[in-house]
Amino acid sequence: MTAQGTQIARRSLAFAAAATLAACALLVGLGLWQLQRLAWKEQLIEKVAARAGAAPAPLPPESDWATLKPDDYEYRAVRFEGVYEHDKEALVFRAAGGALRQPGYFVLTPARLASGATVIVNRGFVPLAQRDRAAWPEPTSGTPEPISGLMRQPEPRNLFTPADDPAKGNYFTRDPALIAAHFGLPRAAPFSVDADRGPAASGPQGGATEIAFPNNHLSYALTWFGLALGLAGVFMVFVWQNRRALR
Repeated sequence: MTAQGTQIARRSLAFAAAATLAACALLVGLGLWQLQRLAWKEQLIEKVAARAGAAPAPLPPESDWATLKPDDYEYRAVRFEGVYEHDKEALVFRAAGGALRQPGYFVLTPARLASGATVIVNRGFVPLAQRDRAAWPEPTSGTPEPISGLMRQPEPRNLFTPADDPAKGNYFTRDPALIAAHFGLPRAAPFSVDADRGPAASGPQGGATEIAFPNNHLSYALTWFGLALGLAGVFMVFVWQNRRALR
């Protein structure tokens, strides 16, 4: 090969080496980021499991509600007493999936505390065929009753979530603020509580909270590292195949 050809080949190699190095650095960086996400996710799972499995604690005082952050209370086990206001219930549609083998509704019922404040309680799930409240057990007589469950943050929406229509009783998210505004509930908590499973054989079945976090970060990290290794291998093959042109 002529000197000019060798020079061109070396320039091509330098460009390929720079591009490969940049791409490998990016891929390795993505892999390291996924490992950081893995550590964060494992800590989150451990923290949530500890919260949900702890002995129920009293509700946070109403004076703290405005400053509560979901990360500080999500899945915290609590207990309190309240009077259910069954005439202000909201049925939140839930499609089949996860532990729910059929579509139906979560029954969200306001519970009035002795202080006059309100906490919306997800009393549990009913299938579509049991939407008629006449098939449920008789509601309580307006006396305070013990309630225990897990604190939940307002359910986030996504692009595929239908719009809620409180006027028609159509809800698709667990949104305490929306329900409280529609029914004019005083001093409503910014969170809801998923009730524990009760003794009722029919009607809303509590204890339906799913505590599951997708944790695929290790496989993602291995994918990025594998791509970096594969790209480095392709570059080495390229160098080997063009070794004569570089002399």
